[in-house]
Amino acid sequence: MDTGKILTPEESLSLIAETISKSRDSIRENSFGFLLWGWLVSSASFASFLLQLLTNFKYHFIPFPIVGTVGIAITLVLFKRRNAENTQTYTAYFINKMWLVLGLCFILAVFINVSQGRVPFTFTLLIAGCGTLISGWVMKFRPLILGGFLLMVSAVASIYLTDEYKTLLHGIAIVPGYLIPGYLLKNAKA
Repeated sequence: MDTGKILTPEESLSLIAETISKSRDSIRENSFGFLLWGWLVSSASFASFLLQLLTNFKYHFIPFPIVGTVGIAITLVLFKRRNAENTQTYTAYFINKMWLVLGLCFILAVFINVSQGRVPFTFTLLIAGCGTLISGWVMKFRPLILGGFLLMVSAVASIYLTDEYKTLLHGIAIVPGYLIPGYLLKNAKA
């Protein structure tokens, strides 16, 4: 956008400060997704684990489709709102598109595993770890980097557990993988 106008030093500094402020706000906005999905997935994991452990309820997995539907609806509204603003930074644009693709991978991983009679937690932890790690590297935010690695290590650990304890590990791993970095990101002074 070349208007041919020469900016005064004060206008230049103001423009730079405004750009930095938008970039910081954009990075902090990413905390919402980690917090939303962190609370939804960890709650569903713990509820499913308790239903399976303490009851004879045949559909102990029911919290997952419920929170998944709620989470997808909220996330789609959020993506639509962010895309309508047309003021995204390149970083925010990349992260949004990456998580959109990873969201599809989550859905496909669940569908494939459930179709084959397996619990999907190993693969959902791996996908979550990849997205969190990449987000942390792109935003240069160490808690997300560590959270991503922890989620991937949890994916490997899950292969040594029975299905019911994979559910518990899934819920536990989401807390330091999504929730703690999400709150730190929300309150970051970046």
